[in-house]
Amino acid sequence: MLKKAMVAKLSVALLIIGLGVNEGWTQASPPGHAGKPGQPGPPDHAGPKEKVENVIYFIPDGYSAGYNVNYRHYKEDLGPVWDDFLTGMMTTHSKDNRITDSAAAGTAMATGVKTNNGFVSQTPDEENLETILEAADQAGKSTGLVATSTISHATPAVFASHVNSRNNQEEIARQYIDEGVVDVFLGGGLEYFLPESEGGRQEERHLVNEAIDQGYQFVENREELLEIEEGTILGLFADDAMKPELHREGTGQPSMAEMTSSAIDVLSQNDDGFFLMVEGSQIDWAGHANDAAWAMSDTAAFEEAVIDALEFADQDGETLIVIAGDHDTGGMTLGGYNSKGSDVEILHDVTATGDYMAGQLNSDRSNVTDVVEEYAAITLTNEEAQSIQQSDNPSLAINQTISDYAGVGWSTTSHTGIEVPIYAYGPGSDHFRGLIDNTDVPQTMAALLQLLLLNEE
Repeated sequence: MLKKAMVAKLSVALLIIGLGVNEGWTQASPPGHAGKPGQPGPPDHAGPKEKVENVIYFIPDGYSAGYNVNYRHYKEDLGPVWDDFLTGMMTTHSKDNRITDSAAAGTAMATGVKTNNGFVSQTPDEENLETILEAADQAGKSTGLVATSTISHATPAVFASHVNSRNNQEEIARQYIDEGVVDVFLGGGLEYFLPESEGGRQEERHLVNEAIDQGYQFVENREELLEIEEGTILGLFADDAMKPELHREGTGQPSMAEMTSSAIDVLSQNDDGFFLMVEGSQIDWAGHANDAAWAMSDTAAFEEAVIDALEFADQDGETLIVIAGDHDTGGMTLGGYNSKGSDVEILHDVTATGDYMAGQLNSDRSNVTDVVEEYAAITLTNEEAQSIQQSDNPSLAINQTISDYAGVGWSTTSHTGIEVPIYAYGPGSDHFRGLIDNTDVPQTMAALLQLLLLNEE
């Protein structure tokens, strides 16, 4: 790990004192959800001499203000639970590009240092950067990673591995097991932990068996996960990524809320506290696909996880919750060039992703009207049906047509460079106010946890 000189240590110590960690502070309590039936309000934690023992870091990948406004209408104006503790906006650019990818954005959010797109907690010169999770582990705290992607995907990877390419998931998985800094892994990606002889991607190593030898409890489905009450866990619920929320039913895979609650239950048994990162991975994938229904349904699953964490924080009193997307994906808006009004609520009637619907088309796509009506409850015009039939990308064409009916607009199938909202709740949440950079988040967390996170670019 790269360490700065003693003057840097002194600076961080002064920062900690300035934040009031040693003496406590008074936190303004966020407004509640009173009068909103069916949705629990965030707990109220105002008072002097509060301290932070635990951090739960929620990253809804690709989520921006455009997603938030559409999700509010998707919920029929009830509003997501995090609306009441919006603290500011966050810039997302990487070191080499105004438009970041998840690896560089995640590195900034985990280490407090900018790097180039594609790098995982390394500088462009391939020097390792210490992460907030690693610092928490060094301080004796329990640590966890939860994701609906492969657990070795870019965002979870930045917290506990160091590689010069996010695509090297085999090495990321090896580092997870070799370094042993994470107590709870929950997500997809079993194939990255198995040898080629068993259909995996490791040349020879059987990382699952190695993890078991180290004391990890290995689980592969919801039932097995919910039986665990303590210890360390390697939960891999799919060979590759987990299913989108639209298709999770009947798979035996746990929900994001169940994974989050299970992680909290285990990690919170450590008297020294814990650090947990939870990623809503597939919100981003939905944005790349311009799939509004997938984006909204996975956001709903993500919100359930946040609500469970808020309930824990309410009882605990020493837990900081921070929620921030790593970047925007797709440029989602309310309204678009071909919008037929604003009817985001119709997305509740969509029961499959665009990819799945495209997979149900016959060879000449002559059944496109029937498929879209069956899975999206939309009757296509002849012009719309022909457009999908003739498209080079029928999945994208289906998604964009459904978005037009819902009044959802998109500007791209890639990332954008716009700022994203940041939400913070619990002791220390006042320190995430205003326009901040993504590098500020882990540095502030470290100060609040009384950790030294000292990296140099």
